[in-house]
Amino acid sequence: MAKKLKLEDLGRVDRETFKQITKIPVTVVLDNVRSMHNVGAVFRTSDAFIVDRIILCGITPVPPHREIHKAALGATETVDWIFVKDISEALQNLKNEGSTIVGLEQTTASVNIEEFEVQHDRKYSLVFGNEVDGLSEEALPFYDCFLEIPQLGTKHSLNVSVCAGIAIWHFFKDLK
Repeated sequence: MAKKLKLEDLGRVDRETFKQITKIPVTVVLDNVRSMHNVGAVFRTSDAFIVDRIILCGITPVPPHREIHKAALGATETVDWIFVKDISEALQNLKNEGSTIVGLEQTTASVNIEEFEVQHDRKYSLVFGNEVDGLSEEALPFYDCFLEIPQLGTKHSLNVSVCAGIAIWHFFKDLK
């Protein structure tokens, strides 16, 4: 019979050790994500899958904040992050660093995420947009590609933190 594991059974690393672990070459960018709970959830997922860093843009709220902390559970102290007001500036900086800019968005050029082949010799930046409006229109020229998560139900989109979780996992499983 299975038994639930206690936290001490999981063998998790402490904050200092986490900072030293080699991260996957993925930067997560939040473009005008308005919900503090979504921001916190993305931090927590980014910690779980050892994402390199998070860039918060536009109206995206920044830590420290009680509402972000509720979902992040301390991940704002483990995952490196910065705030860059302008999404176009953030994406240009990432391009200059050699990152492949990947937008999670339904566009005329979107590729099914299941068909996207993650390459081990590349750095990636995964960009997630506003809960209502998606990715900022003015930044669309900066993207190298767009990925879409297939959905078969009646809704046309996923919550941004759920979308981030699926996409980050997709890259993590191939890069780790």
